[in-house]
Amino acid sequence: MKNPVVVVGIGEIGSVFARGLLRLGHPVYPVVRGVEMAEIASRVAEPELVVIAVAEKDIQAVLQKVPKSWRDRLVLLQNELLPDDWIMHGLDPTVISVWFEKKKGMDSKVIIPSPVFGKHAQLVADALASIDIATSVPGSAEELLFELVLKNVYILTTNISGLETGGSVGELWSEHQEVATQVANEIIQLQQKLTGQSLNAGQLIEGMVHAFNGDLEHGCMGRSAPARLERALKLADEHGLDLPRLKTIASKV
Repeated sequence: MKNPVVVVGIGEIGSVFARGLLRLGHPVYPVVRGVEMAEIASRVAEPELVVIAVAEKDIQAVLQKVPKSWRDRLVLLQNELLPDDWIMHGLDPTVISVWFEKKKGMDSKVIIPSPVFGKHAQLVADALASIDIATSVPGSAEELLFELVLKNVYILTTNISGLETGGSVGELWSEHQEVATQVANEIIQLQQKLTGQSLNAGQLIEGMVHAFNGDLEHGCMGRSAPARLERALKLADEHGLDLPRLKTIASKV
């Protein structure tokens, strides 16, 4: 029998990873709401992987409590994730930028291949391949950073623009391109502040449009959109950054 895997958070996305790993023959131990990671670690001290599949709003609290024996086995997959989110905890995880959608009652829908980087990248890629989800492998940490920022630009631009425009990502780009471009450029400014890096806005917007084309019917505005806008404006304020287009949208909603 292959080594066990732990999945912290068995929501829709966590269940996808659990299914793929089970297909490869790894027993999966879930950490569900109300159960402490330390309790599972007392029984599964040396798992092959620990997939942290909680929501982005919960990630910092979870990383603070990761048992010592699990720290070098982590896989992170949250939206709005950047290197400082794990560096502050002294972690070196495998990271995947998830570009597939999974909703209740439907199978996984791939938009574009999901980049995965780190020492456990191959196992993650194999698990997803076993359930027909495509991945790619960035060649360096710098490429990983670009991929994480690209996902942030996509998710924040579509969610925040969607508060004003509604509709799908295809409609956003074909009918409201000015709104999308203005919001994307402000999100890129914020990402530059958060990463301390100079980012190529043209490449990021090109990558965002490529993802749009992967699923033109994908809805812009999820349930998390108002919280994403609020969080973006709070971070901008903390970094002394003025984002007038985001403020205009916030004033309307």
